Amino acid sequence: MEKNFIIEIRKNLQKAASAKSAKIQKRFFKGEVKLYGVKSVEIEKIAKKCLGEIKKWPKEKVFSICEKLWQSDYLEEELIACRFCYSKHKDFKPTDFKIFEGWINKYIKNWASCDTFCNHSVGDFLQMYPKYSAKLKIWARAKNLWLRRAAAVSLIVPVKKGLFLNDIFAIADILLKDKEDMVQKGYGWMLKVASQAHQEKVFKYIMKNKQLMPRTALRYAIEKMPANLRQKAMEK
Repeated sequence: MEKNFIIEIRKNLQKAASAKSAKIQKRFFKGEVKLYGVKSVEIEKIAKKCLGEIKKWPKEKVFSICEKLWQSDYLEEELIACRFCYSKHKDFKPTDFKIFEGWINKYIKNWASCDTFCNHSVGDFLQMYPKYSAKLKIWARAKNLWLRRAAAVSLIVPVKKGLFLNDIFAIADILLKDKEDMVQKGYGWMLKVASQAHQEKVFKYIMKNKQLMPRTALRYAIEKMPANLRQKAMEK
């Protein structure tokens, strides 16, 4: 049954695929990315069509489907796996953290699947089980750059609610001088979102560390601040 379900998803993706779309989408990625060439609106339609059916399935079965989709290495299948996983967010348990960590470590190789998965599934998990935010500091020190980016972007949605401020600064400290631009953009984005609820504290943090922060991270972090604060932060 699982096999047929995945075959059907792949048939629908192949039907919606376009070489032109694949070529356009590849421009948004620095490294190699496997694509059918399906527009995001079509990916969402395909995922949504399946959600009615998987709603009745136990979480373990849905996670098994997700694992197989992750293994394909196709971006579109990864994004559908993210959608399926999130559909079971009310059933997340502490033991799921290891599964999520494994998926990031083994399968994620681009910013799109990293951000989609971490913003939603991991972000919701952290709000349910806040003590697991300590694990993000381990991710922030990982060799795998996508785990390091995940350490920051997993807090994007909770940060919008003003949560995890101490963790945000601790993670930014660890990632502060990271050489990878995907990591710099990730923690810069985290600080930018945090600044909307805690502008004064985030600005103070940036001013204290701006000589050490790569310019990429700095620009992301101050993007939503008033012009006078942005100018002050960018001064040499």
